[in-house]
Amino acid sequence: MEKEIYELHASICQTLSNPKRLEILNTLREKEMPVKKLIEKTGFCKANLSQHLAILRQRKIVIARRVGVNIYYRISNPKVIKACDLMREVLYEQLSKDEKLVKKLRSKK
Repeated sequence: MEKEIYELHASICQTLSNPKRLEILNTLREKEMPVKKLIEKTGFCKANLSQHLAILRQRKIVIARRVGVNIYYRISNPKVIKACDLMREVLYEQLSKDEKLVKKLRSKK
């Protein structure tokens, strides 16, 4: 059972390893949006956006609902955003440490 959980965890991380998908999630962080608005906000073409949304939907990271001809998307669980934010904090901390190291090395020359 534990190995299956690792596989599922890796699959979710793989899904979130795409910068365009992260941008979509960040755009949806506050509220549900129709595809048309997502296209406007991200600048992605409709076909490309649809591919990424399909993958996110398949992994149950986003949920879709149809209202007439419009399809609205929202994040399925707010913890997804918390996880992304936490990883972004780690990234910023690493970049900050790297920047300090570079400055330190430059000052020694």
